[in-house]
Amino acid sequence: MKYEPKIEKEIMCPLEYGLDIFGGKWKSRIICVLSANSVMRYNEIRKELGDITDAVLAAMLKGLIADELISRKQYNEIPPKVEYSLTEKGKSVLPILQNICLWSRQQTKDQLEKKLPPCKTCDQLL
Repeated sequence: MKYEPKIEKEIMCPLEYGLDIFGGKWKSRIICVLSANSVMRYNEIRKELGDITDAVLAAMLKGLIADELISRKQYNEIPPKVEYSLTEKGKSVLPILQNICLWSRQQTKDQLEKKLPPCKTCDQLL
């Protein structure tokens, strides 16, 4: 059973819409991973993201598909084969994510270098 909020989310400005579509911890990371690899299967995405649970990944993929940022192609074969890729709408988000990544690096250069290893998906975007 899918969770349905009691009150419909009210979007007050275009920024809120964008953050709702590709914001959060996982959606932007999934977009970055798909941009670096063009076509991926579910387990490849999960392996690349590391610490994401199956339930969260499945929910994020469904949301990104519903928002038309990624496409899902299912092949009728046994075992079942499903591939995910960015749509044109999904690719249009990449410059925004690149700018956020660049801004973040400029603002927190010392902290990022000390705390975090280089992000290979972000590095491929830049």
